[in-house]
Amino acid sequence: MSRLAKNSIAVPANVTVTMTNGALSVRGPLGELTKAVHPSVSIEVGADGVLVTPRATNKLSRALSGTFTSHVKNMLRGVTAKYEKKLELQGIGYKVELQGRNLKFQVGFSHPVIITIPAGVDAAVEKNNITISGIDKEAVGQFAANVRAIKKPEPYKGKGIRYAGEYVREKQGKKAAA
Repeated sequence: MSRLAKNSIAVPANVTVTMTNGALSVRGPLGELTKAVHPSVSIEVGADGVLVTPRATNKLSRALSGTFTSHVKNMLRGVTAKYEKKLELQGIGYKVELQGRNLKFQVGFSHPVIITIPAGVDAAVEKNNITISGIDKEAVGQFAANVRAIKKPEPYKGKGIRYAGEYVREKQGKKAAA
C-alpha cells in the first residue's frame, strides 16, 4: 500500500466532503470540486477524515490509492486557498493582453495568438506578467503549461514565455570564423 494512503486525511472545519455515485465532492469557502473515483480505489468519509484504500492487492490498486490521496489533499487545499502560477514574457515586442475570457499574445509570430481561459481558472495580466489562479490544481497547471507552450523560452537569447523564477540554460552562439 502507498505510504501516502496509510493515514487518513484531516478535513478542515469549513470544508465538507461527500461521496456519491462513484464521485468525490469537496465543498469549501472558495467553491466546489468533484472528481470521479477509479473503481479499484475505495474512499471512506468519516468523522476523523477521509481514508483512501485499495480495493485489491494488485500493483495498480496500490499505486492509485496514493494518487487519489494526493488528489483529495489537492482538492481540500484548493477549496480553502487558491492555486496560483505566474508566467513572464521575455522578448522585444512581446505583449499579452486580457480581452474578456481570452488572452491575446503577440510573441514574434506574424499573427496574434488568442487562447481562451477555461472555466474555473482566472487570469490577471500586469505588463509582461501573467498570474493564473483557481481552485483546481490540475486545471491551473494545465492552462499555465498551454500558455507556456505558445512560445517556449529559446536557448540562445531566452526569449519566450516562462514560469516566474524558471532558469533557462542559454547556449553559446556560433563562433565567427577566423
